[in-house]
Order: sequence, then C-alpha cells, then structure tokens
Amino acid sequence: MSESSKKPGISFLIIGIVALVWNLMGVMAYLDQAYMTEEELLAKSVAEQALYADAPAWVTGAFAIAVFGGALASILLLLRKKLATFVFILSFAGIVAQMSYNFFMSDAAEVYGPGGMIMPIMVLVIGAFLIWYSKKMEQQGVIS
Repeated sequence: MSESSKKPGISFLIIGIVALVWNLMGVMAYLDQAYMTEEELLAKSVAEQALYADAPAWVTGAFAIAVFGGALASILLLLRKKLATFVFILSFAGIVAQMSYNFFMSDAAEVYGPGGMIMPIMVLVIGAFLIWYSKKMEQQGVIS
C-alpha cells in the first residue's frame, strides 16, 4: 500500500466528508424508493404514483449506480485512492441516465413543476464537481 506524496489539507477532509454525507443521503433516498410500502405510495398524488409505476427498471438501476457509486467513490476519495475518480465517473453516468429519463422521457417536470427540477440540477452539478475535484487531487498528488 503506497502513501500519497502530498498531505491533504483540511478542505480535502471537509469536501470528502460532505461528499460522503451527500451520497449517503442519496442511498437513503434510493432505499426509501425501493422499499416504499403500498401505503406510502398511495399517500402520494395520482400523478406521482404514475411516475413511480411507469419508471423502467433501467432508471432504477441508474439511480442505484449513481448513489451507491457516489458513496463508494467518496469513501475511496477519503482513503486517498485514485480509483475514486473512475467510480465518480461511473456514478455520474448513472446520474445522467436517470436525469435524462426524468427530464426528457417522463412527466416529472409537469408533476413536480419548475421547482422540482432544482434538486436534479444540483445532483448533476455536484456529480460533475466531484469528478473535477478528484481529478484535481490526483494531479496534485493528494490521491494516488
């Protein structure tokens, strides 16, 4: 096991921990959706119920790749492993696939309105940032 040549600053630790917490919140959202009870589903509006019912399996798979990949990549980042960048890229591919469906192939924008698109855009921006940040840490020798 080789040590990285450059010691990370406090900002590295803060960004890594925030990234892990963010992605663990995504894992919780995935698990909430995957294990939603019939009662929880019926408590949603008819339009929201239709969104859940109509979502193809590949969208659920993309969601899983996005959040579990992001959590794993965040752990790898904190462990200062170069593999973090690759896993963040895989996670981002899951984000793009899921958001492509939500933005262009479903009625999510109509069901949730313009305000409902803020979180998906944040997810895309944060996912792209984490790829950029992990690449930057590689270049600086913080992760290897």
